[in-house]
Amino acid sequence: MAFESLTNKLNKAFKNLSGQGKLTEKNMNEMLKEVRMSLLEADVNYQVVKDFIANVKEKAMGTEVMDSLNPSQMVVKIVHDEIVALLGDGDNELNLTSFSTIMLVGLQGTGKTTAAAKIANVLKKKKGKKPLLVACDIIRPAAIEQLKTLGRSIDVEVYSEGVDVDVLTQVKHALDYAKANNYDTLIFDTAGRLHINEELMQELKDIEAYLKPNEILLTVDAMSGQDIVSVAQSFTEQLHVTGLVATKMDGDARGGGILSVRSLTKVPVKFASQGEKIDDLDIFYPDRMADRILGMGDIMTLVEQAQEKMDIEESERTAKRMMSGRFTLDDMLVQLRQVNKMGSLGGILKMIPGMSQMAGQIDEVKASHDMKKTEAIILSMTQEERDDSSILKASRKSRIAKGSGVQVSDVNKLIKQYEQSKQAMKMLSQMQKGGMPNMAKMNQMMRSSSMNRPKLKTKGRRR
Repeated sequence: MAFESLTNKLNKAFKNLSGQGKLTEKNMNEMLKEVRMSLLEADVNYQVVKDFIANVKEKAMGTEVMDSLNPSQMVVKIVHDEIVALLGDGDNELNLTSFSTIMLVGLQGTGKTTAAAKIANVLKKKKGKKPLLVACDIIRPAAIEQLKTLGRSIDVEVYSEGVDVDVLTQVKHALDYAKANNYDTLIFDTAGRLHINEELMQELKDIEAYLKPNEILLTVDAMSGQDIVSVAQSFTEQLHVTGLVATKMDGDARGGGILSVRSLTKVPVKFASQGEKIDDLDIFYPDRMADRILGMGDIMTLVEQAQEKMDIEESERTAKRMMSGRFTLDDMLVQLRQVNKMGSLGGILKMIPGMSQMAGQIDEVKASHDMKKTEAIILSMTQEERDDSSILKASRKSRIAKGSGVQVSDVNKLIKQYEQSKQAMKMLSQMQKGGMPNMAKMNQMMRSSSMNRPKLKTKGRRR
């Protein structure tokens, strides 16, 4: 994930400072040296790092911080605020009116066409808009077909006249069509190239001059490091770019380009794409990103994602059954699927304060495999077996194992985990009703759960 290495190194720098009883210029300089190296290794622009360190030092050496009983916390807050300022706080909202036009521009391979559909999905779901996608990449028929496929997946119409029509003619016709059919937001997926050239920029200039769009959003690949800055500068010199869409933020990116681009181009990041799925696009909030970079989690985004992706009514029904003492294997399957909708386990842990270190130890491939295995085992059971696990004797377990393609030991392990969860729900139900749980059973269950907890994939841990 983007910024993972930077997060770990910054936390290490702050930890060294936390052992100091008082903040001095010496230990401050030592900490800032580590922060400087961390930012440079994350591929942040040198001048940006230089200005960032100077601002942090100036504020951290103030009397209030120097006399603080907990200087490390004060310094973390200052660094947090400076990262927010670096990312451009307060200017990430789209400039939308009753009838809006948005141009998506960018080089080939940056995820521009996918980003257009993702933005349409966000505007439809979160803003209540009625968007129309317009396929303006007449050079590549595959881009038009890709946009149509994405449009169908989110039930958003795509306007296209194929590759035989002049781009400006198609833009004009799309505007007329949108007004006649009550669309309020048009998203134009424009042509891209493998590199910036005069022909591409002239075409984009002509579209901008005709449309006078509310927004021109530039897609930039988070994996490309400081190239983000040079690409953004080239586009902003010739177009009135209003915002960036950072794609591939879920990849193995150091993230320095994202931290540099706002400061050097004055263009804010407005969206961040965290994966391949159509829902994997977040409105970019600088304060939340600063929280993630410093390992503080992102509870607000986690809650929003839960509200959007999870079936709240189904979760409430399952929760009521669990708290009433009824918890079947079907309920366990429902909970598993609900969590799976939220995305990768590591991604979820990153948004929980204090859990970012554990997120880096998760073996995502194994976690995904285990979830699929659990689902296969439960689905191989009859309804009677799911409702009453006590009837699962040897012959039934053997049949279930064969039906789900696993070993009998895997079935036994799942049943044991289920029984422990069921016991825990029963105890919680007793406590909710004012009863006293059996503490001996609770301690025994916790010890057993600890012994059977799946091992995390560690990175370089000493034995």
